[in-house]
Amino acid sequence: MPDFTIETLGKCAVESPLGLASEPGERKPVFVSEGRYICYNIERDLRASTEERPADQRPLTRDQLLEVAGPRQKIYFSPSHVHAGIVTCGGLCPGLNDVIRSIVRSLWHLYGVRRISGIRYGYKGFLPDYGLEVVPLDPDVVDDIHKIGGTILGTSRGGGDRTPEIVDTIEQLNLNVLFAIGGDGTQKGALAIAEEIDRRKLKIAVVGIPKTVDNDIEFVEKTFGFDTAVVKASEAVAAAHMEAHSQINGIGLVKLMGRDSGFIAVQTVLAVHEANFVLIPEVPFDLEGPQGFLTMLERRLARRGHAVIVVAEGAGQHFFNQTVAYDASGNRKLGDIGLYLKEQIQVYFDAKHMDINLKYIDPSYMIRSAIAEPIDSMYCERLGNNAVHAAMAGKTKMLIGLVNNEFVHIPIQAATSKRKQVNPEGSLWRDAIEATQQPAQMVNSK
Repeated sequence: MPDFTIETLGKCAVESPLGLASEPGERKPVFVSEGRYICYNIERDLRASTEERPADQRPLTRDQLLEVAGPRQKIYFSPSHVHAGIVTCGGLCPGLNDVIRSIVRSLWHLYGVRRISGIRYGYKGFLPDYGLEVVPLDPDVVDDIHKIGGTILGTSRGGGDRTPEIVDTIEQLNLNVLFAIGGDGTQKGALAIAEEIDRRKLKIAVVGIPKTVDNDIEFVEKTFGFDTAVVKASEAVAAAHMEAHSQINGIGLVKLMGRDSGFIAVQTVLAVHEANFVLIPEVPFDLEGPQGFLTMLERRLARRGHAVIVVAEGAGQHFFNQTVAYDASGNRKLGDIGLYLKEQIQVYFDAKHMDINLKYIDPSYMIRSAIAEPIDSMYCERLGNNAVHAAMAGKTKMLIGLVNNEFVHIPIQAATSKRKQVNPEGSLWRDAIEATQQPAQMVNSK
């Protein structure tokens, strides 16, 4: 179990403006005590002897508990002195504008912060060689941005490794708080920035809001944009099913996001109940041979006359003999499994002189640029609010996450320690196998 202790900039001695009623009889908020924590692992082993239990089932110490998020009665920063910065990094994701909107409105309306700057085009917006001016933000600017996709601040990959230059700009801008909205690479960059701030003995809070449609941030139950991605992916799979069902030996092949984790693919097949195969990075499969995927696909066509396949982009990477390379965000560059499967399926059935009608759909960028669905928009609102409460209380090197239906503070170090993945032995994968009726394994015995 990692250390869940949250770092703070110092003693909180400022009375929160949330507790100061502006009108007689006005209801005051319910503040969250610094003593409120939750357990990450809520399962319990009832064996009598404590020594017999797994390490995460024994009595917990403070560093193994997650701090509950929310407004504090005493805060670290005096709101009138705060200059807050917001940056969005990495690929597009539904809900980016919703989070920006929530942060700005919370800072402005709840705490009275009047200096809020948007950093343009990710971490590159901090680098002087790009010459990008900051964008002043206020409620008038952000009130309607949740109605459009993308990010009004722009985004980019890379630049986060130029930490000293980024912190130089943060100092020059006189920022007290930085909100970093992005995935694994963004949060690692935010942690490096916070550590450089520490080395310079500056009092600047760095708070992350985890963003990835892949839902692969460790210890975070759900990242924003994921629910919208499943909705949009379901539409693509439904279209693939309609095409396949309408043809002789029709095959619908849909490639979805999921570099290291197959959560979108798995939850999409559970949502639509029209996919017959789901291929994810966590579960290896063979193409050829009596137990391979192509043989199973042939059997499906013989039995039902059509088939729908959902594949995550990171699945089947062992089929590619290529030099390992990385993009600007530090992500391993992948072989295109969608196009590879399309080609291999056609070659396989051509060799058998069997006519098929194959339709290939890759909706990835349509999903990434989509407007957030209401369930995601609501989630983004709460993430942004809790990020602001944490920052104003001087919390740093942390991000906001949902765990066991509670918003909590998670150290960035813990959240970026590894990628969250679908457990091939868990109930989610079991349910996906039951939904598709595919074989539990498509691997030939050695």
